Amino acid sequence: MRAKRKAARTALGRRIESAALDVAAHLRGARPGLLSYEAVVPETVDVAALRIRLGLSQAAFARTFGLDLTAVQAWEQSRRRPDRAARILLAVIAHEPKAVLRTLAAEAAE
Repeated sequence: MRAKRKAARTALGRRIESAALDVAAHLRGARPGLLSYEAVVPETVDVAALRIRLGLSQAAFARTFGLDLTAVQAWEQSRRRPDRAARILLAVIAHEPKAVLRTLAAEAAE
C-alpha cells in the first residue's frame, strides 16, 4: 500500500482556510466581532441647523464639503430634498465633520 501523502499547506492556503473558519463561526453566531448591521439613512436632515452648528455660511458650507450652493439653498428653503447619497453625506458631516474634511483634503492632495 502506498502511504497517503499530506499536502503541503501554503501561506495562501492557510489564509483561505482561516477565512473559511471565520465565516463558519460567524454563521454559527460564535464571532460577535463580525456582526452585521443595517445602515439607517435619515429621511430628513436639517441642513440649516447643521450648517449653523458648524459656524459656516451657506457658501462656506457648500465649498467646504463639495456641495452645490444652489442645492444647499434649496434644501434649507424646503424647495428640494437631499437625495439619498446627499443625506448619507450630511449624516456623516453631522457626526464626523473632521473625517469628511480629512478625506476631501486627501483627495485634493492626490
